[in-house]
Amino acid sequence: MTEQSNAGPDAEIGLDLIAPELLAPSLRRLALSAIGIGVGVGLLLALMVTWPLAVATGVVLGAPTALYAITVQRRRIRLSGTVIRSRTWMGERRLDLADAVGVEILVRPGRLSRIVLRATADRDIRIVPLAMYTDSGDGRELHTLGLRKLADALANCPLAAALAVSEILVLQSRAEARDAVAEERPLYRAVRMVRDRDEVSAVVLTDADIAQLAR
Repeated sequence: MTEQSNAGPDAEIGLDLIAPELLAPSLRRLALSAIGIGVGVGLLLALMVTWPLAVATGVVLGAPTALYAITVQRRRIRLSGTVIRSRTWMGERRLDLADAVGVEILVRPGRLSRIVLRATADRDIRIVPLAMYTDSGDGRELHTLGLRKLADALANCPLAAALAVSEILVLQSRAEARDAVAEERPLYRAVRMVRDRDEVSAVVLTDADIAQLAR
């Protein structure tokens, strides 16, 4: 049993689709490689051009990738009660689902289709990844406890859409808990639904779509 499995009702729960500790080593290697390439190219060019130009070229080559790796490594999404806390390189932002004025499920179709929760409160928008699937149904899903806690938080929102999404997340968590096949998991069926329409851009599921997934 994990530490999250023993979490109380108000305990902070991680909502990262891929555990940060799993990504950290790869991201560190990516950052170091990018810095190494930038330095190497800069030193090589210094033999042929002026130092300022060599340094500028090295920075242009290495800095973007290194900064991206560092930024991704710092990202965290956590839920405490009804509050989503998102940490980025710019700091932490919060959104209380109980005060949300919009709750939607988006499907981004592709070779690796992604399905996310989008919540809006005032002018703030938070995105919570729920799952990603290949055509065969393989992929990664938000862990059962995260789904349950997210569903509970949405149930505290007065919006009808939030309650409908909460029900879908409960059904998904039950399917995951019993290790159901992909076709019995609402999030995967949502992805298949969008693929069957031959959509190529992100799709917001309608109330009718949500109702169909809840059957």
